[in-house]
Amino acid sequence: MTIGFLALFFPWTLAFHIIAMVAWMAGMFYLPRLYVYHCDTRPGSAESERFKVMERRLLKQIINPAMIATWFFGILLVLTPGLLNWAAGWWHVKLTSVLALSALHGGYARWRKDFLHDRNRRPARFYRIANEIPTVLLVVIIVMVVVRPF
Repeated sequence: MTIGFLALFFPWTLAFHIIAMVAWMAGMFYLPRLYVYHCDTRPGSAESERFKVMERRLLKQIINPAMIATWFFGILLVLTPGLLNWAAGWWHVKLTSVLALSALHGGYARWRKDFLHDRNRRPARFYRIANEIPTVLLVVIIVMVVVRPF
């Protein structure tokens, strides 16, 4: 199903989708780094409380709105006539990767609550590894969209 008039706005829709995606990815790269540094603080300390504020603001003011905008403009692109060959396999891989990125986003939000309530039990190494997952997903997504290997 497509909506014809969306073709008129394609360049703007694509631009806003890319802008939102860049903001989302920037936050997804930075938040687990904050968690790595937060692990080294004493619960209840001024430094720990400062990290809590930084993490909340990053998630609530940047990452969440950027993810919503990415999804919104991405759905508009899917509904734009002539953009998507539903028989192609690349978009299935892209969609699966975006869903995985969204699930990871949910995990980041849940981990923030652990820090908020001074209940983090994961080591900094865990967050260092989690910090690499968005990079892998971004590579897959970009390759699927640009190269369209299948």
